Amino acid sequence: MLSEPPRAGRRAHHPRDLAARLAARERRNHHPDLTRLAGWKAMQKEGEIPEGRWDQERRWALRMGLTGADTIEDRSIPTFARGELPHYAGINTFLKAPYAEDVLEVANYDATVLGIPFDGGTTYRPGTRFGPQGVRKISALYTPYNYEIGVDLREQMTLCDAGDVFTIPANIEKSFDQISRAVSHVFSSGSLPIMIGGDHSIGFPCVRGIAECTSRKIGIVHFDRHADIQEKDLDERMHTTPWFHSTNLPNVPARNLVQVGIGGWQVPREAVKVARERETNIITMGDMEKMGIDRTIEMALEMAWDGADMVYMSFDIDSIDCGFVPGTGWPEPGGFLPREALALAAGVAAEGICGLELVEVSPPYDQSEITALMGTRVIVDVLGSLVAHGKLGTHKPHIDKPVQIPHGEFEGKRWSNAT
Repeated sequence: MLSEPPRAGRRAHHPRDLAARLAARERRNHHPDLTRLAGWKAMQKEGEIPEGRWDQERRWALRMGLTGADTIEDRSIPTFARGELPHYAGINTFLKAPYAEDVLEVANYDATVLGIPFDGGTTYRPGTRFGPQGVRKISALYTPYNYEIGVDLREQMTLCDAGDVFTIPANIEKSFDQISRAVSHVFSSGSLPIMIGGDHSIGFPCVRGIAECTSRKIGIVHFDRHADIQEKDLDERMHTTPWFHSTNLPNVPARNLVQVGIGGWQVPREAVKVARERETNIITMGDMEKMGIDRTIEMALEMAWDGADMVYMSFDIDSIDCGFVPGTGWPEPGGFLPREALALAAGVAAEGICGLELVEVSPPYDQSEITALMGTRVIVDVLGSLVAHGKLGTHKPHIDKPVQIPHGEFEGKRWSNAT
């Protein structure tokens, strides 16, 4: 027991009295130095981020949407909803970014989002053709600012949404050709392509679209529960086959394919045989648990970048435990926890990427839009990591074979009487 406090006018000289006073002081001062906390550092960093583009957006909204009613005290609020606010209104693009209706304008942006509404490669639960719509809708919840990493995408990069690729529902190969053509256009412009699928069959035409614009070697980091590397499924190229055909491309070596999170009862033996024959790299969910997130990122980067000039990221939402992402075509228990998935994706992006695909979000099976929300979070965390580490745009020097795609001729405005 602690000794009684000394009476008034009497100094505490007994060692037990001194120990009690020190213990009480320690209890009062148990908090760490706040300046060492990430929260304090992030708070200071926010003050260093410029605000010019947010001011510009508010002026733009007043020009495009008229000034607000006289009773509105905040004079930055327009009559018609324009831009980010309010989050519940407006016509959704990804993160309320500008819509590049003229796809020639994507060259003016650091990154371009394009939807790929295709689920013709699905072999069980269809619905991922609605993935781009679902992700765009729920992305309205987010602002472009992340407190923890101290990044504001609106202020520190440029982003647009080019809309959807015109896919052909009844024809896989024609859809693949359309997808490759769209991705190659965006990549050739210098803008970083961000693809929202769609089922995982789009992985092949997306990689092909980038590969044809460069002579350089491309590595792939693929987050999934499934290997997706068999040649055919049900006699066609499907969502289980993208990496067989991608690694047939001359500048996409199989040895630079790294698959993270593979495991469970849904990996076909045919895929395992191909992975063994081609000497690809698989890091299972168990491997990740034993090594930890940092070591897993380090190994994935070592193998993907070994002799490669660029790395492409493919993120299948079903790599996350299905309890967190029910809205997917092929759910599997035992996957990543959300924090693990986000840390892994951001860690790989920190070294730079030449493209990102987010696939297998299936809104018809989603609950409260949580799967689409998770897909949105993966994309913004990857973009945030690229900005934070100064790696946005590092793919540009490797575009040595850009494509040029002709466009039609048209004058005037759609559905307009304007002369």
